[in-house]
Amino acid sequence: MKYLPTIGIECHVQLATKTKLFSEVDNDARLKDPNSCVSPIDYGLPGMLPRLNGAAILYVIRAGLALNAQINLFSRFDRKHYYYPDLPKGYQITQLFQPLIGSGYVELPSHKRIRIEHAHLEEDAGKLSHADGYSLVDLNRAGTPLVEIVSEADMHSAAEAREYAKELWRLMTYAGVTYGDLYNGNMRFDVNISIAPEDSDKLGTRTEIKNLNSFRAVERVVEYEVKRQTKLLEKGQKVKQETRGWNDAVGETTAQRSKETAQDYRYMPDPDLPPIRLEAKTIDEQRKQMPKMPADYRTWLDGVLPNDIIEILLDYQGLMEKLSEVSVILLEQQNMLEKINATLKKLANLFSSVLLAEENTSLLNDALPSARQLIDLAEMNDRKELSSTAMKQVFLKFFDPEMRYKESLTIAKELGVMQDNDVESLAQIVDEVLAKPETQKAQADYLAGQEKVLGFLVGQVMKASHGKANPATVGEILRQKLST
Repeated sequence: MKYLPTIGIECHVQLATKTKLFSEVDNDARLKDPNSCVSPIDYGLPGMLPRLNGAAILYVIRAGLALNAQINLFSRFDRKHYYYPDLPKGYQITQLFQPLIGSGYVELPSHKRIRIEHAHLEEDAGKLSHADGYSLVDLNRAGTPLVEIVSEADMHSAAEAREYAKELWRLMTYAGVTYGDLYNGNMRFDVNISIAPEDSDKLGTRTEIKNLNSFRAVERVVEYEVKRQTKLLEKGQKVKQETRGWNDAVGETTAQRSKETAQDYRYMPDPDLPPIRLEAKTIDEQRKQMPKMPADYRTWLDGVLPNDIIEILLDYQGLMEKLSEVSVILLEQQNMLEKINATLKKLANLFSSVLLAEENTSLLNDALPSARQLIDLAEMNDRKELSSTAMKQVFLKFFDPEMRYKESLTIAKELGVMQDNDVESLAQIVDEVLAKPETQKAQADYLAGQEKVLGFLVGQVMKASHGKANPATVGEILRQKLST
């Protein structure tokens, strides 16, 4: 029997605010000592009342705009009760009944739309580190503002789940909602998976795998769970509704606890926080400040670059903004569209083939070259002053701290990679090469119709010019001289 997986994903996105959701302490604890960014509110001390960070509301509005979602003018907070060492006050402040963000959608690169059920603002809990026989509690993360984005169960494969997780990461980082540091848990994915016979009109029993922090992990979890649940059903056993953890090292999920329901958490309105009442103009102001999003860049570059190159470059917002800046400058210089597109293609290929090679990705953490440097580099190649190989050499020097602020021409000259296009000087070198005894046979073979030996002669001229001659120009000169 064939089974169809059905997948929904809940994603917790840490907002990039300076301070926490309900206290005035540092919200970015990625490089801080454990329990060094904590307030009495985070400890849950008696009498400590929360004070809402208004900036978090604006970040959630931006998230809603990125999700093509309804933004509710009225929302409120609820308490979600549970007892765990990383939640000292015994409840989490969240939004269950009236969230800030309503229904929306995420359009994948494949053009499939994944519906968003809602997204809500809430505080994060702390972090537990488990050792042999004991656990350590770090409350630096407690009180961090989160927007939890809940998708509908619209995905039906591991590949779709990964594609959705990655596109969601792009949307949140482009909108400036989060730093997007997956390693440090800025975005964490909870994946709900069930399987059912392909012809069934009912969904199977779902399991939830929590706290995944990579796109690859999302994909692997779905692949594993589909196989595990299929084996259970084929044996006549039932799938348990439960929460499971993921062991990335061994590639397996393990049972953690039975799946709770809303009743288990004893939700109640939070008496310490008033409702949130937004004005439409606040939403409009945030809409005006939204940057170009991935869909905008896809539309812009459609037909200019191959789709696979576009998807590689889209992982780097700063890079896309730089290409956009290049296009604006060329347009102001009244360049033709064909010229602009050719330059963009040349630069995109440089970034994708050189900079985005695995060993070079760390360079993107440094400052990108200026638009002027990139334009000059492309134009030098157009004028045949730089070969493709030399262009790559100059390009990489843009990321050298000692050379990054120099002009493209200066870097090329210092590297000694400028091509010689002077026909008169090259003709003289060609004459010297053709006069050498070791080239006589090749000349005779060429005159006898063996065109391929021209490459040997071009190589000899290149060697004589110490690699600075333009091979295309050399080839033309050789043909002229050998035909007379």
